[in-house]
Amino acid sequence: MVNITYGSLNNIDGTVASATVAVANGTDMIVTFGPDEASIVAYSPGDISWILTCTALVWIMIPGLGYLYSGLARRKNALHLLLLTLAALAVVSFQWFFWGYSLAFSQTSGAFFGNLRNFGFMHVLQDPVPQTYNKVPEIVYAMYQAMFAGLVPAIAIGAACERGRVWPFLVFTFVWTTLVYDVIACWVWNPTGWAFKWGVLDYAGGGPVEVNSGITGLVISYYLGPRYGHGTDRLLFKPHNVSHIVLGTTFLWVGWLGFNGGSTFAANLRAGMSIATTNLAASSAGLTWMFLDWRLERKWSVVGFCTGAIAGLVAITPAAGFIGLPAALLVGVVSAAVSNFATALKGPMRVDDVMDVFSVHALAGYVGLLLTGIFTQASVANNDGYTVIPGGWIDGHWIQLPIQLAWCVAVTAWCGGVTFAIMFVLDHTPYIGPFRATETGEIIGMDEDQCGEFAYDFAERLRDVESEGSDQKSEETRFNGSSEPEAVEVIGSSAEKVASSTTA
Repeated sequence: MVNITYGSLNNIDGTVASATVAVANGTDMIVTFGPDEASIVAYSPGDISWILTCTALVWIMIPGLGYLYSGLARRKNALHLLLLTLAALAVVSFQWFFWGYSLAFSQTSGAFFGNLRNFGFMHVLQDPVPQTYNKVPEIVYAMYQAMFAGLVPAIAIGAACERGRVWPFLVFTFVWTTLVYDVIACWVWNPTGWAFKWGVLDYAGGGPVEVNSGITGLVISYYLGPRYGHGTDRLLFKPHNVSHIVLGTTFLWVGWLGFNGGSTFAANLRAGMSIATTNLAASSAGLTWMFLDWRLERKWSVVGFCTGAIAGLVAITPAAGFIGLPAALLVGVVSAAVSNFATALKGPMRVDDVMDVFSVHALAGYVGLLLTGIFTQASVANNDGYTVIPGGWIDGHWIQLPIQLAWCVAVTAWCGGVTFAIMFVLDHTPYIGPFRATETGEIIGMDEDQCGEFAYDFAERLRDVESEGSDQKSEETRFNGSSEPEAVEVIGSSAEKVASSTTA
């Protein structure tokens, strides 16, 4: 039973009213809770409204991510990636309700892993949350964090582009969120976690979100192996729809304002500063990446600008609530430069990381976490009126950078090792594995092989092409000088048709 009234716990002169009686005509939501409703707390409807708004903003990042990945893929795989990202949200939403929230944020958790105190969202309603300085009820906090949990595997699964089966990755999402994301989130965001107590500064998820997703994506890429035709002239990989990339980046950019702005858990000055640093870092990173690409090709790359903006958003995530605007500008420039040059490492690393999940998320996440140790200012963190920290190198707190570095190592080791173990076990589990689609499935595309539906309906166009003669048909399949038709443009055909055409 929840007892809710509206009023204020403060008198007009600013003194505290009775511990059990609220002053009338106030705007705070007064809630009594605990045994015999002996405890009383005041929540601000304004803060609750802000966090609920940010929850919706973070939610929209997930379809935005789907559109980004869809645009970057070849068009015969576009729908497959939209499905995987939205399905990841659905699976994690159930997992979070079932036991995920409890494993990550139970108020009686241990230093390394949570417990089942809040199994099935038990006791997740009106109680205050210490991480919000007891200003937001737990149900609001739990749903805001649910959006974070849903976003991370969606980012990582982009590494399954053009060769991953749907069912194994649905199971993987549930297990991975339980054993990797929930554990790392507990370490740094739960007041009982060892990293939280140790003083790691990770504002909105440099470790749990960015490094976690980037390392997971790298493990997925290595485990699945390169796509069919990768490294040969039979596979010309180019984004099939740049407008989808722009649309996805726009959704992500808007959502990231709620991602970082809401991580203060109040509508206050620190939230405003977080949004300002987020927007500035993304802007400077987008321009930096575009300029770096221009020096090579003398073209203003739209894809380059979007990729750079995302790298900047990634890097500012752990730093947004701790650093000032000049530092945010530098974070954007450095993260874009590092990620841009790192995309060339895919060759020497012998990894087919189609979406550059490692370079854009893991490496930019490292940059953000390490620069947080240098540029954190105690005065910026205290803009919420509550947070008191010693700061970073700017404030003479020299140990903060080694702490941040150790945090990067810990997240990388746990995420990489456990993710590989999960994939190995599931891949060899009957009725779940294998993760990778068949060669024929890769040739015809994941849309047809896994979904039986398409992002675009080319049936009418193909009939027109067939009726106009072999010249137009040759143009549609794009031989590109090869003895076999390129798999890029085989749309809407059956597996048998493709198999027979490639044999011929």
